[in-house]
Amino acid sequence: MTSDALSHLDDQGHARMVDVSDKDVTQREATARGRVVMEPSTLALIVQGQLPKGDVLATARIAGIMAAKRTHELIPLCHPLPISGVEVHLAPSETDGRAAIEIEATVRVTSRTGVEMEALTAVSVAALTVYDMCKAVERGMSIEDIRLTAKSGGRSGDYRAE
Repeated sequence: MTSDALSHLDDQGHARMVDVSDKDVTQREATARGRVVMEPSTLALIVQGQLPKGDVLATARIAGIMAAKRTHELIPLCHPLPISGVEVHLAPSETDGRAAIEIEATVRVTSRTGVEMEALTAVSVAALTVYDMCKAVERGMSIEDIRLTAKSGGRSGDYRAE
């Protein structure tokens, strides 16, 4: 493996923080999605605001925003970024008897490096918060399909998963 293949490795294969000083400062944006799958009865409790820990969706939204801002403290080798904006949306869904909270996070920055990890972290922590707030009524929930769905800006150009 060379440092060209994996930019977080030096010529000896040791982990390093990528030097982005030669990259242009551009507007960058990333969107990630995921879901927490649960029993329909648990989803009903969330929608009706009847869980003992309070407003699940509002708390998870704030947790996701806070997580995006602290990604560099959680993921080794991530750059601290001056994030311009974070939006976290949570929506109840029920299809074919399968209930879930769908989560989407979009993060924006004007910087030398992108915000894919920040968007993925926002979705992950929002999903963990939903689980934490609902585990008293259902421990069998699953966190699924966390993925990057779009990114724009930067040297590598735009990406759309859908």
